[in-house]
Amino acid sequence: MFNSPTPPADNRGSVPLISARGVTKVYKSKSGPVHALAGLDIAVPEGTVMALLGPNGAGKTTAVKVLTTLIKPDAGELSIDGIDVLADPKEVRRIIGVSGQYAAVDENLTGTENLRMVGRLYHLPDREARTRAGELIDMFELTDAGNRPVKGYSGGMRRRLDLAGALVNSPRVLFLDEPTTGLDPRSRLALWQVIKDLVAAGTTLLLTTQYLEEADQLADSVAVIDRGAVIAEGTSDQLKSLIGGHSVAVALVDGNDAGAARAILARHGAAEPHTADDGRTLEVAVQNGPATLQLVLADLQEADIALHDAGIRRPTLDDVFLQLTGRPAEEDPDAGAAEGAASKEGARR
Repeated sequence: MFNSPTPPADNRGSVPLISARGVTKVYKSKSGPVHALAGLDIAVPEGTVMALLGPNGAGKTTAVKVLTTLIKPDAGELSIDGIDVLADPKEVRRIIGVSGQYAAVDENLTGTENLRMVGRLYHLPDREARTRAGELIDMFELTDAGNRPVKGYSGGMRRRLDLAGALVNSPRVLFLDEPTTGLDPRSRLALWQVIKDLVAAGTTLLLTTQYLEEADQLADSVAVIDRGAVIAEGTSDQLKSLIGGHSVAVALVDGNDAGAARAILARHGAAEPHTADDGRTLEVAVQNGPATLQLVLADLQEADIALHDAGIRRPTLDDVFLQLTGRPAEEDPDAGAAEGAASKEGARR
């Protein structure tokens, strides 16, 4: 496991604002007990962003739910800004903001009315709730839509409104559970910028994601989670260095050239090349994508090996998981059921 990265020398604190130690949560399933969390350990320093990276069913949502007081763990210690989550959940709720995988908004209310309603739930005086709603509508560029019913909003607008709702109480600590799920690329980029602005203003953030690129864009540190436990932790660059940072992939015209092409890729790669099931597509992890691609192409041309295609591919969650666990990042049905049970338990609370 990597050591947690040292934050840059600025005003960010080194004492964890979000802390979980030895946290476990077990659910029953038809095939027996499922460990949704199996000794989870995370620590997020003040003013930083940690991404929990993993596939569906890895335990990411359950981790968020225990930290935000929505469900109780079976064992372990949890604290937010030094407050014991289990002993004083009301005080924890006062200082945090939470945005789940799906926008929790009332479609029949306007955007402004949704935010005012959240303000009332936080027991803000009506005038303060109105003022805060107006500020957030402007901040999230929903001014033109603020007085329209949410049922007419696009998916990206709903996500922005949901995130605005998580900020009504001006929280020091923010939890985002797969914030860009279902968004188109343009909406995803817009939401990334909103999140970056919040962090720049001093918010401490824990987010979950299935996308290594998202963690790369937003997080100071990344914790890869599998079957309820952290299996690797470090910066995005450290994780990518496990698999060489990039991969060079080539598609051959003639599958009979696969042996010679594989030898060329092995010569320039940082690991053993991988051959796809079609027998004509080969890929290898490399340290320097652009430079290595040029060398590979030159050698293939010299060997008179014809190509359909060639290029550089950035590593994905599957690549990281395959390197760490020897298997792809596929959803575990039992673990997925446990995550669903966590959602139902949180809803009941």
